[in-house]
Amino acid sequence: MSKLKKIYLKFIKNQESTSEKFQEKQRQLNFFYLPFCKKLFELYTLKNRTLILGLSGGQGSGKSTISQILKIIFQSVYNLNVVIFSIDDFYKTALERKKLARLIHPLFMTRGVPGTHDTKILYKTIKNLLKKNFKAVRIPKFDKSIDDRLKTKNWQKIKKKPDIIIFEGWCVGAKAQKQKELIKPLNILEKYEDTKLTWRKKVNNELKTSYQKIYDLVDKIIYLKVPNFKYVLKWRLLQEKKLRLKNKKKTMSNKQIKKFIMFYERVTKTMSKNYKNYDFIITIDKKHKIKSVQY
Repeated sequence: MSKLKKIYLKFIKNQESTSEKFQEKQRQLNFFYLPFCKKLFELYTLKNRTLILGLSGGQGSGKSTISQILKIIFQSVYNLNVVIFSIDDFYKTALERKKLARLIHPLFMTRGVPGTHDTKILYKTIKNLLKKNFKAVRIPKFDKSIDDRLKTKNWQKIKKKPDIIIFEGWCVGAKAQKQKELIKPLNILEKYEDTKLTWRKKVNNELKTSYQKIYDLVDKIIYLKVPNFKYVLKWRLLQEKKLRLKNKKKTMSNKQIKKFIMFYERVTKTMSKNYKNYDFIITIDKKHKIKSVQY
């Protein structure tokens, strides 16, 4: 356990910034992460095959960090082979989104919502990772600083069949809305740039069809419940601040992020409203730490 503690604390330290320190590190590990991983390990042994965990939550809620902590515990305590990938890495290329924007609606040029991911590659990737006769699998890599997919040589290569797959993403497990729920605009983006509801309807239909087909492959969905939508903006701004410190490449201004969040608002709020539909609910408090885990 001392080895786990050392790896865990080292990882947390690397994630911290001067403006945001992780709270109650040891307590979070003992009271939340370890019992939760024990529960998931029991589920894995019961299924006796590769377990796919979907991890979803609003932007900046901590999906990437939590994914890595789960991986550290699964590897250190249970000696399991864990593969993590994000739905973000399956965004369509800039060229593909440009075509989508021209043919369907200009808002599809901006990556984020259902319809801007390559669901065919995503579905095929998951199926390949689950094959009994496992062969090396390549997982795409998307560079947000250039807003485009990296070349194949830079993709993640999985050489060994995973015991556990953590598939993280802000809209993993999201359900479509009823058509009548799409009518009233939620923000100025929808009100002035999607007056005929073309964009909203397409996003909703994508969720109902190609995305649902992918989510059906997931065994359990873990949902990160944040206090309210204003924290999605607050933590996304903090996320960008960290990127600026670490990365000299192009980042977004606060004004750009405020608009960017509007693209995500409808699906994010719908997921938050229906959070009880998910298998595991991790409640995040206002200080960005785990408050509770519900099974």
